[in-house]
Amino acid sequence: MKKLIKNGTIVTAADTYQADVLIEDGKVSQIGINLEANGAEVVDAAGCYLFPGGIDPHTHLDMPFGGTITADDFESGTIAAAYGGTTTIIDFCLTTKGEPLKKAIETWHEKSRGKAAIDYSFHLMIGEINEDVLAELPQVIEEEGITSFKVFMAYKNVFQADDETLFRTLIAARELGALVMVHAENGDVIDYLVKDALAKGNTDPIYHALTRPPEAEGEATGRAAQLTGLANSQLYVVHVSCADAVEKIAEARRKGYNVWGETCPQYLVLDQSALEKPNFEGAKYVWSPPLREKWHQDVLWNALSTGTLQTLGSDQCSFNFKGQKELGVGDFSKIPNGGPIIEDRLSILFSEGVKKGRITLNQFVDIVSTQVAKLFGLFPKKGTIAVGSDADIVIFDPHVERVISAETHHMNVDYSAFEGMKVTGEPITVLSRGEFVIRDKQFVGQIGHGQYIKRNKFNTQLVNKDEATAK
Repeated sequence: MKKLIKNGTIVTAADTYQADVLIEDGKVSQIGINLEANGAEVVDAAGCYLFPGGIDPHTHLDMPFGGTITADDFESGTIAAAYGGTTTIIDFCLTTKGEPLKKAIETWHEKSRGKAAIDYSFHLMIGEINEDVLAELPQVIEEEGITSFKVFMAYKNVFQADDETLFRTLIAARELGALVMVHAENGDVIDYLVKDALAKGNTDPIYHALTRPPEAEGEATGRAAQLTGLANSQLYVVHVSCADAVEKIAEARRKGYNVWGETCPQYLVLDQSALEKPNFEGAKYVWSPPLREKWHQDVLWNALSTGTLQTLGSDQCSFNFKGQKELGVGDFSKIPNGGPIIEDRLSILFSEGVKKGRITLNQFVDIVSTQVAKLFGLFPKKGTIAVGSDADIVIFDPHVERVISAETHHMNVDYSAFEGMKVTGEPITVLSRGEFVIRDKQFVGQIGHGQYIKRNKFNTQLVNKDEATAK
């Protein structure tokens, strides 16, 4: 059925204006003033913004880690995402050394098929580079539409790859039209520091942060950026948490390297002291990179404002406190890494960013949607409100106030990382390809509505042209 959204204020990365939006066959068919309904269902968005649906570039749903599996799968995770104004996610597909990439991809298709309430795609982990892997990569891109590869520089003896693997992945990505992502922490140094701390009897959650210092993140970020320049390739640094990493990204961009960076809500509003909470409560805040000292927050906000960092991912990776985080009682290194973030990504950035004058309204849209779409081959199908684009639209009330709490969130996890935090601004109604997923703050979508999205190849010109225009 056709839908006509009236009386809202459309906000894209470039413009803010009042207009009506007509939706037909899952796409935006007209944008204009006083459009006629002509049989369309009329949706009143008076007093609200119309944002393009959020795109979360960094999720881990139904993922095995540390002897357990994340509490949110593709059903609960995508429902929670929709409540938070996200209409597309890109999840990380983990591979196993010695096994075909195709096998890992099919495993992730099995995890997600028929379960997602919103659209989704995959990144692919590269844990080794050899002739078999190199031979498979073109097929991964052409047949699966997976155009981003992730290399871990951390988690020694689990996920960590060596520099040769990273460098050869960068070269392959340059030739094939893919974007390389890195988890940038020096895994060898961290492994030593963790063993040293445990040997000294330092087992509490706070030592997770103390054994993963900012210097280890900054060093790995700088190394990855230099290798990217050497390979004349392109790099996306995930979950940037500290000034050390921001400085390395800024330096690389000044040199003209194709390097982009993502941060996450948790690093913008939480700090290292959360890991010191008594009764093992600090384990709720164990993820990697860890939370930093509070002063790093100002650096991250400034980096978003100036364009040194371009996107906001959730790094959604939820584990229950009871029975999962508790696996690390007496040994912080056994605490499953990750937190429940997917639902609150947009609200936190709007409330703490736009409302407090740290970023503009258009920057907000650029950060949570448009830049992600451009970097990961989804634009202009996703990431904007324009004629011909998918009708992924968030009707967002900028005035409503709420308190974030585990009692009211929709993630399948027994705590909130932002418990008690007051935010201003909330998605009221969310449409995915023209269909209501959330309506008046209630889930009305269909499990299985979400489609797997094959993405376009990485387009350096699209992203760089956009950034040059912004400057």
